[in-house]
Amino acid sequence: MGTDDVPLDDKAKRMRDLLSSFYSPDPSSTPNASSKHGALDAINTNSFNADQYMNLLVQKSNLEALLQRHVEMAAEIKNLDTDLQMLVYENYNKFISATDAIKRMKSNIVGMEANMEQLLDKIMSVQSRSDGVNTSLFEKREHIEKLHRTRNLLRKVQFIYDLPARLGKCIKSEAYADAVKFYTGAMPIFKAYGDSSFQDCKRASEEAVAIIVKNLQRKLFSDSESIQARAEAAVLLKQLDFPVDSLKAKLLEKLEQSLGDLQLKTDELENVTVESTDPSKQGKVSDSIRSTPHEASVREFAEAICAYRVIFPDSEKQLITLAQDLVIKHFEMTEQYVKRRISSANLLGVLRTIWTDVLLMDEILCEAVLPDFSLEAAQVAVKQYVASTFTHLLQDISDALLKVNISPKEAAEEFPLQVALEASKKAVLQGSMDVLLDFRQLLDDDLGLLVKLRDFIIDWVQEGFQDFFRALDDRFLLLSGKNNSSSQDNGLTEGTQSEKVLAGLVLVLAQLSVFIEQTAIPRITEEIAASFSGGGVRGYENGPAFVPGEICRIFRSAGEKLLHHYINMSTQRVSTLLRKRFTTPNWVKHKEPREVHMFVDLFLQELEAVGSEVKQILPQGLLRKHRRSDSNGSTTSSRSNPLRDDKMSRSNTHRGRSQLLETHLAKLFKQKVEIFTKVEYTQESVVTTIVKLCLKSLQEFVRLQTFNRSGFQQIQLDIQFLRTPLKETVEDEAAIDFLLDEVIVAASERCLDPIPLEPPILDRLIQAKLAKSKEQNPIAS
Repeated sequence: MGTDDVPLDDKAKRMRDLLSSFYSPDPSSTPNASSKHGALDAINTNSFNADQYMNLLVQKSNLEALLQRHVEMAAEIKNLDTDLQMLVYENYNKFISATDAIKRMKSNIVGMEANMEQLLDKIMSVQSRSDGVNTSLFEKREHIEKLHRTRNLLRKVQFIYDLPARLGKCIKSEAYADAVKFYTGAMPIFKAYGDSSFQDCKRASEEAVAIIVKNLQRKLFSDSESIQARAEAAVLLKQLDFPVDSLKAKLLEKLEQSLGDLQLKTDELENVTVESTDPSKQGKVSDSIRSTPHEASVREFAEAICAYRVIFPDSEKQLITLAQDLVIKHFEMTEQYVKRRISSANLLGVLRTIWTDVLLMDEILCEAVLPDFSLEAAQVAVKQYVASTFTHLLQDISDALLKVNISPKEAAEEFPLQVALEASKKAVLQGSMDVLLDFRQLLDDDLGLLVKLRDFIIDWVQEGFQDFFRALDDRFLLLSGKNNSSSQDNGLTEGTQSEKVLAGLVLVLAQLSVFIEQTAIPRITEEIAASFSGGGVRGYENGPAFVPGEICRIFRSAGEKLLHHYINMSTQRVSTLLRKRFTTPNWVKHKEPREVHMFVDLFLQELEAVGSEVKQILPQGLLRKHRRSDSNGSTTSSRSNPLRDDKMSRSNTHRGRSQLLETHLAKLFKQKVEIFTKVEYTQESVVTTIVKLCLKSLQEFVRLQTFNRSGFQQIQLDIQFLRTPLKETVEDEAAIDFLLDEVIVAASERCLDPIPLEPPILDRLIQAKLAKSKEQNPIAS
């Protein structure tokens, strides 16, 4: 068995105990000492009892365990012998190395003492020669130093005598800084000898300084001078011991007036914006900003504040207010600027310029904490930009929709409603994508101001879309006229062309609502999830900022309301025609019918106009014709009752009574017809619903009149002529047949002598009308 069979921890522990027992003077201090002598692990302690250990081992172990323990102890003994041998060898090698080092030290030290003695002799020799040189040159050195002091004194005296002339030259060249430097340097001499030796020089210098003080005061309050020049003038006056504290308020007022010149200019911002959007110049934007006149003015203003602070150390509060006013004016201009239609590049140019000014002022006046102060102001400006962008998007959509309000004669397109719908779809979807891309540039920019506002921008964008679609829903209601029912009713009564276009606009709004729900919202939701996830500044307790499910519900409901509103508007427009038709003539004195009445043509023209609008906007549905044989439902005619049968049985003539009786008997065996079903976003469903409502209105107008025989026959002729074109227009033929029959029945009930036309006469009049229509409109035929 080798040493590799022993675990590393046991080997290290045994080596540590071996070294401790070898070097420790007190064997009892070893860490493995134990008071439990009877334990099996007490073999390594000093108080080990071999007999007790053997008895305990025999009692607790069987033969196989004893043999195993024997093998382990033999291996441990061998390892201990090996470790001890290695320890002795290592100590022996260390002793040999120490002996060799001592021998080398002895050999190197031999001869060093003689060299040190030689070095000491040479040092003493150099010192004696140096003392000799100093002694021989002492008198000459003192004389030279005396002459040098005399020369310096003569220079000072010459400077004093030349000072008035130098001050005059400085005044002529306006080198006031040099003049103040010269005069303050001569002040100690003037104080000591100005009343005796240098009296004339002092008087002349003071006269020159008085002129300098006047010029500096004039320069300090001159509007033509720069802020830095005025600040330097104040510093020089203070060095001349002039009482500048009286000038503190005036100079501060000058600084406040200079804030107006530092206000951002629109042309400068546009130049910065162009450079910032150019990919080839994005790395040099900061250099281009520094080169603008605005940057130079701000830097000059900052230097003036720095000088003002040096002159007036207790003016920190006033200067902080000035610096904050500068930031406030910048962001006030920004808030006005974002009300215009600008891109994110324009806003970035403005914010980058402001941030540059803030950092520059912060270096000089860090106590103002301008970065944090500007962050609060930037929140308002950026949030206003986001809101303004959504406002412009809403206006673009409204402008695209308002193109529907032009009359068909003025419209350049053949299908103005379809063009307006496509333009509106593009304005909603592409406009929203452009807005998101614009906002994305704000998030991707590394400007320090925007980095701190990143979470806020995400929340503002999501909240903005939520509010935008709610406002768009309100705008749809406003454009549809649902909030102005009185004016709408008046317009419908007049039946003008503009109201026809308004009805088309309502249909466009209905289909656009469906597009927003099914296409725009899912696409915008995906883009927001990909690029504007995160945020959470508004707090999780307030819920998510953008809830697409709610928006989809809003526009689903809006689409249904607008579609029904369009149907009602179209129905009311036709009802106006029907009201005029039945309220104008005297039906009791009506003449015998000779042709189909012209109101039928007007009625069909109105339905054709509705069909034209619907075809431009709505898709075609599954073509299915409901006939009487396959229709079912729960709605039946209110005429099929015993009271009406009794009334018809009391007809004036036997012929009319028998024909009406046959009609009622036939209706009793008809299946029930479902008149009004759910309106779908298809051409057939909308047109069918409008026709049904118009026929119900026609029935109600008939019930309000009293007819003679000729009037009843005129109604019969008109209804019979309408039967074929209406069936070709709608998808539910059964309901149309039913409603047309209801009109005839209602007319017969209100007729004094309900005798219908003979079928041959009825067919002849209808064929004559068809031939006349073919002659008038051969293209349509």
